[in-house]
Amino acid sequence: MTRETGLAGLPVPLETPPMEALLVEELPTGDGWQFEPKWDGFRCLAFRAGDAVELKAKSGKDLTRYFPEAAAMLAALPRKRFVLDGELLIPAGGSFSFDALQMRLHPAESRILKLARETPATLVLFDCLMDARGRSLLAAPLGERRAALEALFAAVDPPPSLRLSPATRSRATAARWLDRSGGALDGVVAKRLAGPYRPGERAMLKVKRRRTADCVVGGFRYASGARLVGSLLLGLYDAEGLLDHVGFTSGFAGLDRAALTRDLEALIEPPGFTGNRPGGPSRWTTERSAAWQPLKPQLVVEVRFDQVTEGRFRHGTKLIRWRPDKAPRQCTFEQIAEPAGPALARLLARAG
Repeated sequence: MTRETGLAGLPVPLETPPMEALLVEELPTGDGWQFEPKWDGFRCLAFRAGDAVELKAKSGKDLTRYFPEAAAMLAALPRKRFVLDGELLIPAGGSFSFDALQMRLHPAESRILKLARETPATLVLFDCLMDARGRSLLAAPLGERRAALEALFAAVDPPPSLRLSPATRSRATAARWLDRSGGALDGVVAKRLAGPYRPGERAMLKVKRRRTADCVVGGFRYASGARLVGSLLLGLYDAEGLLDHVGFTSGFAGLDRAALTRDLEALIEPPGFTGNRPGGPSRWTTERSAAWQPLKPQLVVEVRFDQVTEGRFRHGTKLIRWRPDKAPRQCTFEQIAEPAGPALARLLARAG
């Protein structure tokens, strides 16, 4: 049996996109919900048929070559055929490193193999799309799929790199998980117990704990094709008193951009950031890396953010207000400290 033929014979096609989640403000109330931690990693559908294993990303990209240790772990399980939904994570202390995950997406096989040895990935499972008799579970309710997942997990004598994601029907428990999210966890997901698996649809709900931080405006970039401010570059002071670039904000709804641009231009003065600076080679670049204008460290803004990884805001932040009452030197990394690692370690330990 070839790899292609074996996987093609599974009742769930390799092209199946994972079910997705709609972002909402609050956890749903009432009966009929299952809550799970929203893990901060690479979403992954895992297919196995005999010796053939394939890991598929949410985008449809084949992740197998980038996580050979995970593929080998799945190939060694006693269950020969399955289709599972989960999250690839790389543990780092009591949390996870998204940066380490991104480093795996490298063209050199030698580099991937080295990282696989040094920082092996863990696969956390939260759904089962095929039962032990080889039937598709896409149309089955979540309650049945969860039972099938727990039965599979118990039967395979899972290694440490395979975990079963916790699940609860208690909203209070889910709220406690949410309180610990923002760094170690990405939030909480709510799923209908009676709901089928709906590939590619936003049929789940997700809630994130959005936090705020006061940041120094260490610089700005002009908008593309206009002499108006396009984004503010944000900084926080580290323990040595250096101002590190930590992200950006570009939502200026309701602001007079021309007036703001004039105010910012009056403060242009190098160096802007005295520690880590924007614009250099970085996997984090999510906006233009062209020339930026350094500012005197005088302006402070409060921004809302949802995720911090490796001391940086993962996504663009939302500008809430200016803080003329706040001294720039008060804007330190302590504001975005990650949730305690031991709490996450206990939660993950209960996952298998």
